[in-house]
Amino acid sequence: MPVQGKARVVKAKLVTKATRKPRRGPWPPDPARVRSILEGLEELYPDVDCELDRETPFQLVCATILSAQCTDDRVNLVTPALFKKYPTPEAMAKAPLPKLEALIRTTGFFRQKAKSLKGTAMLIEDNFGGEVPRTLAELVTLPGVARKTAGVVLGTAYGLAENIVVDTHVQRLAMRLGLTRSPDVKKIEQDLMQVIPHGSWIRFSHQIIWHGRRVCFARKPECGSCTLAPFCPSAGLEA
Repeated sequence: MPVQGKARVVKAKLVTKATRKPRRGPWPPDPARVRSILEGLEELYPDVDCELDRETPFQLVCATILSAQCTDDRVNLVTPALFKKYPTPEAMAKAPLPKLEALIRTTGFFRQKAKSLKGTAMLIEDNFGGEVPRTLAELVTLPGVARKTAGVVLGTAYGLAENIVVDTHVQRLAMRLGLTRSPDVKKIEQDLMQVIPHGSWIRFSHQIIWHGRRVCFARKPECGSCTLAPFCPSAGLEA
């Protein structure tokens, strides 16, 4: 009598932040589904705004530089003392690096960030008459300012949409929602600019970031309570 072997148990592959890929589907995504996502975000976050505390465009530039690999909450704990002592480009350009470093130490990479803050302040004073520039091309010439930072400043401070800001939350949710064909940040930005109406670029970035911080977490997204789940091809797929 033949001996039967043990039944092979096939475990479902766990989707993690490391193994996640964009959900595949028709491209470009169905405009009606995209519209439903935008309407859902607007209903959830009608009063959305950048969560970095600031009073001027210059202070927003500084706060965004500090937010690299640091939480907004931590940045908001540091900036009151920083801006009280050095509120303008002129004041910060004259700041001794050791004093800047001491004020921002808890944000991480404080030595490089202090150099970026001082260098940015000096360039704004010398090249832009003390005013934060209003174009992406000019903003990215400032130390510590890349496309993401420039996009935040343009959109939040001036209401100008030259690009869609793609941070880690936007990257994660764009892939889960099937709004991109790539995990690469630069390609995600281009995909989103293709499928999101230009008039929604600024609010979309902020709303997606808020949703990523409140519902669509990197680990164990709360799909069961997410009002975007009916329009999300990834809903319920991640444990």
